[in-house]
Amino acid sequence: MGTFSPGFRGRPRSSDGRLPPGQYEAYDFPVLSAGPTPRVSRDTWQFTVTTETGAEHTWTWTDLMRLPSERPTVDLHCVTKWSKFDTLWQGVALDLLLADVETAAEFALVHSYGGYTTNLPLEDLLDGKAWIAYGYDGDDLHPEHGGPARLLVPHLYLWKSAKWVRGIQLLLDDEPGFWESAGYHDYGDPWREQRYQGD
Repeated sequence: MGTFSPGFRGRPRSSDGRLPPGQYEAYDFPVLSAGPTPRVSRDTWQFTVTTETGAEHTWTWTDLMRLPSERPTVDLHCVTKWSKFDTLWQGVALDLLLADVETAAEFALVHSYGGYTTNLPLEDLLDGKAWIAYGYDGDDLHPEHGGPARLLVPHLYLWKSAKWVRGIQLLLDDEPGFWESAGYHDYGDPWREQRYQGD
């Protein structure tokens, strides 16, 4: 476990208050993954929301492409201390995908192809704060950055924006994901430097 591309450092400059504490600005798009990069075909890709009662709501790639998309421009903040400003994405808002899902859940456990998981409160996926993103910078999302589709939750550290997303499990009680079980923070707010448990 633990495949990282080291050596990326940003040039210091003013960030106009957009740089959370302890971060530096990166000008490339570093690739960090907890294992090999899954190669997921769009022909077999599926995204499933499973409620606390076991009810499933599933979208194929064709289903996803038929939904209205948004093009958010957001800043990214990685727990390894790089931040990247004004990244351009295309994807479907979780608000739309969860609109017809009946649930009393307050937490979500996100699952990826390859076995990665991460947890976060359900409210952090709603109200225009999260997308299933399949486009980046005007192009298809490349596999090394989570293509064909990844979760995008830019207000939290980037490990919460699970690459190669395949589903969300809605839960009544919080359940730690991959990095959270290894000591990383359950929430991961970059503005409060919530990198590790206890921060």
